[in-house]
Amino acid sequence: MSFSDLFGSGEHLRNLSHFAAIVNLAAVDGAINEAEENLLRRFARKLDITESEYKKVLENPKAYPLSPSHDTERRLERLHDLFRIIFADNIIDDEEAELIKRYAIGLGFSSQASNAIIKRSIQIFGGQISFEDYQYFLEKED
Repeated sequence: MSFSDLFGSGEHLRNLSHFAAIVNLAAVDGAINEAEENLLRRFARKLDITESEYKKVLENPKAYPLSPSHDTERRLERLHDLFRIIFADNIIDDEEAELIKRYAIGLGFSSQASNAIIKRSIQIFGGQISFEDYQYFLEKED
């Protein structure tokens, strides 16, 4: 058995800590609802989390420290994942907002950048975007 088999790859460990952060957000407002559970399962598959890891993370998500990426696009992707889980029930409460702010800072965004990203993300996910932004997203090429 190799060293990496014992401890896992760096990328897998980052995925595991990211998944734990997602679980923390899903559970912050109480029991995990069916929509959140479905998203958690999808994220687990996307992040290559095994069933045994999934169960361990659900039991104690705080046991997995945050492992930030140096790539800004990757950090934004992580925040996007978190907003998807937050808005699974179509609302963001104060506890979720505080947790995602701490997570954004933990990912390496400054406090000011975190506030701006979170404010804009809430507008987008909450359906509060302006017509100009709506039009921009529709006209933007993939």
